[in-house]
Amino acid sequence: MRHFGHLSAEARKDLFHREPTEFTADAPAGTLAVALGATLYSPATRSHLADAIIKQAGQGVVSMVLCLEDSIDDGEVKQAEENLVRQFAELAARDAGTALPLLFIRVRAAEQIPDLIRRLDSSVRLLSGFVLPKFTEERGVPFLEALASCDPGLERRLYAMPVLESPELLHLETRAETLGGIARTVDKYRDRVLALRLGVTDFCSAYGLRRAPDMTAYDVQLVASVIADVVNVLGRADGTGFTVTGPVWEYFKPHERMFKPQLRRSPFIGEAEALRTALIEHDMDGLLREIELDRANGLQGKTCIHPTHVAPVHALSVVSHEEFSDAADILQPQRCGGGVLRSAYTNKMNEVKPHRAWAERTVLRAEVFGVAREGVGFVELLSAGLPTAH
Repeated sequence: MRHFGHLSAEARKDLFHREPTEFTADAPAGTLAVALGATLYSPATRSHLADAIIKQAGQGVVSMVLCLEDSIDDGEVKQAEENLVRQFAELAARDAGTALPLLFIRVRAAEQIPDLIRRLDSSVRLLSGFVLPKFTEERGVPFLEALASCDPGLERRLYAMPVLESPELLHLETRAETLGGIARTVDKYRDRVLALRLGVTDFCSAYGLRRAPDMTAYDVQLVASVIADVVNVLGRADGTGFTVTGPVWEYFKPHERMFKPQLRRSPFIGEAEALRTALIEHDMDGLLREIELDRANGLQGKTCIHPTHVAPVHALSVVSHEEFSDAADILQPQRCGGGVLRSAYTNKMNEVKPHRAWAERTVLRAEVFGVAREGVGFVELLSAGLPTAH
């Protein structure tokens, strides 16, 4: 699989200075964590789930979570598990030549992990791991132990993606202790944890809040403070950190607006003005701003609950020609001793030692999402990738 692989070779050639590279579910964990991109969630109760997975793969989705937790009713769990087993068997029967996304199952209880692995039987080869809800040290260890216990009978390592969403993490008086416990747990099981996901909807729920479509998670100070602390403790670039993914964007249909649109007109000239209008009408301008703020705050990828959110996340994950030029300059072998140099674009200072971790992350993102051609920006990438553009 590869990002933007659903576009024609000609379209990719026009868009990319360096095209995204291909990868498989057996790629190194560091590559997979970045490659998650827009992770699309789907209730496990959907009767045509196999068809939906194949369809979404054909539209650029690279990772999906099939949910047995909050997205379904408590009384539907048994039915949803049975449906998952059927749908995986159907996918396995149709697997030859079909590029599937990385597939994860969001479970409710630790005992579901070995039970589902057993019931999936040979189709478990299509599974990349499990999403662990409301993760803390106390609640997380049983999930991770259950997953580790299944190793001997599996051909491929299955990963865990803990969701950080518990009230203990949000509440100020318990946050430091909870973060410390989570850090100890994920460090102990480091080779098992692919990425950490943020459950911002649950954070808001603890205070009866819900952000409007013209506000980002970073406008809600209670939420922004938790994100900052999670990245501070768990997202460090010194080798101890993990990939932390961006929070869900809840909106996908027009709402009455209170504030002016957040997309400037200048990038959308000529025919692209229609794209700007469509993005604003579907509240995508707020999503685009939140994606940019995710990146600025140390997050990568995003939880998505609607297919129309995937293309914006991926378009804004592509490394710009300017970013790649700066990163390549910083990482030149002769620069390993440090120093300061003017960027090739002559618009900024690149300081080798302080910017090195950023450059390394940028080059890894470039491998997975590609490098845009000089002069190609997010408007062109969005126009090529959005389903509404076809």
